[in-house]
Amino acid sequence: MKNKRIPLRKCIGCLEMKPKNELIRIVCTKDGIISLDETGKAHGRGSYICSSIECFDKAKKQKGFNRSFGKEIPNQVYDYLKSKLGNGETL
Repeated sequence: MKNKRIPLRKCIGCLEMKPKNELIRIVCTKDGIISLDETGKAHGRGSYICSSIECFDKAKKQKGFNRSFGKEIPNQVYDYLKSKLGNGETL
């Protein structure tokens, strides 16, 4: 029996390749709305990040979201995402 291939994605914080199901997907739609993608199948440009505060802080400092989406990300979006992580929730 063939082994099922596990898709890998790169975290924009720590820059490590990890299985897709271990990462959190943030999506930017064509309208420019940035949101969490809980299903992993939303339309738009996706970016992946680990569920740790450290990776989030690195991504913010290195402007990982800005590079991924090709635009400047407002601080309100960062605050919202960090509040989700700070509560111990998975984004």
